[in-house]
Amino acid sequence: MSGRLLTILLATGLAVSLARLGRSVSDFHLPGNQQSYEPVQPIAYSHRLHAGELQIPCLYCHSAAESSRHAGIPAANVCMNCHKFVTTTLGALRAEDEAAQKESRLPRRLVSPEIQKIYDALGPDGKPIAWVRIHRLPDFVYFDHRAHVTARVDCQRCHGQVTSMERLRQAETLSMGWCVNCHRESIRSGMKASIDCGTCHY
Repeated sequence: MSGRLLTILLATGLAVSLARLGRSVSDFHLPGNQQSYEPVQPIAYSHRLHAGELQIPCLYCHSAAESSRHAGIPAANVCMNCHKFVTTTLGALRAEDEAAQKESRLPRRLVSPEIQKIYDALGPDGKPIAWVRIHRLPDFVYFDHRAHVTARVDCQRCHGQVTSMERLRQAETLSMGWCVNCHRESIRSGMKASIDCGTCHY
């Protein structure tokens, strides 16, 4: 049996097996490909709300991206710039105000369970928030956020439409081919993007 015929038979067998399981080839990834990885985080932080509805710029929270290889995860005190004032949802505040008026009392201070976790982390016995890292490149890859921010590459180019993500997920494969194709497109657009192997592997 020729190698080509064997490949066709194996591919057909795999496709039939996946169809019987109700799965497709796109449901599976090569080792190291974490596309669609969407872990539960210790705080239910909504990028849809913060980056989407409230239009908070990415670099407000991930300010290290301008000066470091890594964008970093903001410290809890960055969250507190807003959340020392914003303690729960607007709907919950309005409901409490209405209840207080009906009961002829002052409104109680409300703190949502998720925002309380930020306060707890900053308290005297607090521990840092153990965020789960989503975007991770292999150790043999050098990636620098500074270069991309300076070149005005939109964060969404690599991270997807975070403004619509309730829970953050890895939108792209972040494979070498994906990165190289982006660099090639950038060169055609007149940008200085390298496709030299030594730029990312040294």
